[in-house]
Amino acid sequence: MRFRLWVAAAAASALVTAISAGAPASAQKAGGVLKLSHFDSPASMSILEESTRAALQPMMGVFNNLVMYDQHIAKSSLETIVPDLATSWSWSEDGTELSFPLRQGVKWHDGKPFTAADVKCTWTC
Repeated sequence: MRFRLWVAAAAASALVTAISAGAPASAQKAGGVLKLSHFDSPASMSILEESTRAALQPMMGVFNNLVMYDQHIAKSSLETIVPDLATSWSWSEDGTELSFPLRQGVKWHDGKPFTAADVKCTWTC
């Protein structure tokens, strides 16, 4: 009796595994509301206007940057900076200009392409 029960359980387990393996993964739906608890109420959620952890911590996962710290290295330093929206960076010979070639094919949430004009607007608009 015990052997039959074990065989039946194994067969049921195999059947469930086979059915779930053959089914396509269901994707999340676009839109909705993201809710999270937070310790403060920052003045805005702009990472360009706020400098506190209250705004930066939740929003850094939302926005891309030209460069960022390598997330696989525990201690951030100048040596752990890696490209994000930029592909690299270089200084002019006199050290007064910093150039960032941008990744190609990047689009905003509305489908418009990301351009150097967008980067410039970050600093001047």
